[in-house]
Amino acid sequence: MEHKKVMELDELLPIESKMKDVKIKLDDTTLRDGEQTAGVVFTNDEKIKIARMLDKLGVEQIEAGIPVMGGDEREVIEQIANMGLKASILGWNRASISDIQTSLDCGCDAVAISLATSDIHIKTKLQKDRAWVLNSIRESVAFAKSNGVYVSVNAEDASRTDFGFLIEYAKAAQAEGADRIRFCDTIGAMEPFRMYQVVKALIEETGLEVEMHTHNDFGMAVANALAGIHAGATWVNVTVGGLGERAGNAALDEVVMALKYLEGVDLGTDTTIFHEVTDFVMRAAGRTIPAWKPIVGSNIFAHESGIHADGVLKNPKTYEIFPPDEVGLERQIVVGKHSGSKTIEMKLAEFGIFVSREDAAALLPTVRSKAIEFNRSLFDKELVKIYKDFTEEREATSTSAS
Repeated sequence: MEHKKVMELDELLPIESKMKDVKIKLDDTTLRDGEQTAGVVFTNDEKIKIARMLDKLGVEQIEAGIPVMGGDEREVIEQIANMGLKASILGWNRASISDIQTSLDCGCDAVAISLATSDIHIKTKLQKDRAWVLNSIRESVAFAKSNGVYVSVNAEDASRTDFGFLIEYAKAAQAEGADRIRFCDTIGAMEPFRMYQVVKALIEETGLEVEMHTHNDFGMAVANALAGIHAGATWVNVTVGGLGERAGNAALDEVVMALKYLEGVDLGTDTTIFHEVTDFVMRAAGRTIPAWKPIVGSNIFAHESGIHADGVLKNPKTYEIFPPDEVGLERQIVVGKHSGSKTIEMKLAEFGIFVSREDAAALLPTVRSKAIEFNRSLFDKELVKIYKDFTEEREATSTSAS
């Protein structure tokens, strides 16, 4: 019986064999939901540069903003839509003919039509009823499709929507020609197991393409997006660096690399510029990349622990699932309280200083003591000074003994 269980688990491991033929498409909303992060404003020049970067990365669609806002917002969306990018340019709209017309006037080849579907939103925010929601989405989709554009229908707060009504909403949009439905986990209230079940049932009931739009309020935006993909979703709404309202959205780099290395699905994205793109967007947003940020944080390829540093020097795959240059980073060996003698050997060798294992071991107590004293890892020049002090002291001892 125990042997049978092991065999069953082994069969579950090669997930890529189940997903390798699935075509997942990225719809990046950095310029819309990302800019809706409290306190974030991008200049038009920054938006144009971000759009070019996203296109270079290889995303299929760029959600460029909200055209009906007018002014600079409309102006830059029109510029982006006419830049000749390979990516489709999508404008976000309420379920309003005038909103959609503005997106069309800007030259967007795709529109997102967004309506809340949960009762708490319908009753308290919209102050309408379900019938009004269904009539509004039918009318809006019909108008958009009559103008020949791609239509994504957003179910805002889908994760708290009565499932029967969510199906009714999706079918109403589908009947008018909607191309996909965006499942919005607006307040990050889902977890992967439920997400899989709901998205699977939604696809089975409607046959519509589903896009995952997940928020990170409970730290599960990427996990929920992947759960939706396993259930059959073919689009993922992402942002650079995970920017977005409150705790943010599913991060583009995390989704791409998780699909590639955990699921065996390579989207063909140019991952080598991930750090460059994330750094630019974060600086434009007045933010910094947290050192612990998955994929592109500075600590991802920084090793201090003696066991880890020794392992990664012998074979990087012991502690790195992919090489640092794949995402535009470099490996760092950090010398500090948890370092071992091998780390000291390697670090000093970077400066042309080659020490024996015995000397490295002799330096180790001082290195650890200084790291505790400074309450941090050591700077390179501090390590070199410790070595120079060590050799000078040894020479002085040797001289006095002779």
